[in-house]
Amino acid sequence: VQLQASGGGLVQAGGSLRLSCAASERASSMNTMAWFRQAPGKERDIVAAIDWSDSDTYYAESVKGRFTISRDSAKNTMYLQMNSLKSEDTAIYYCAASKRLWPIPLKQEEYDYWGQGTLVTVSS
Repeated sequence: VQLQASGGGLVQAGGSLRLSCAASERASSMNTMAWFRQAPGKERDIVAAIDWSDSDTYYAESVKGRFTISRDSAKNTMYLQMNSLKSEDTAIYYCAASKRLWPIPLKQEEYDYWGQGTLVTVSS
């Protein structure tokens, strides 16, 4: 399974971006998908995750109410709608897929496939 992330860019604080993650195939083992982000000098942290089958979701506290994760099964694509962006959202965003289902995996070592990352820069 190959994952291709896109949609990053430069945006002003308060603006919006939508990230996409296209999967090369709907692998039967790909039960959960997620977005992680890594800011300069910091560790890679989970932002949001979605259960591929039931659309159960998880959000980090820092993005609740501002970001929305979704998926289009027919297109094998996951999205992250990011609204009310803040300078602290600046990071490289990675999409990932996991064979794990429940509980929703939250650690990067629980994910089996990774996209290449897309840079989001929020100017204040």
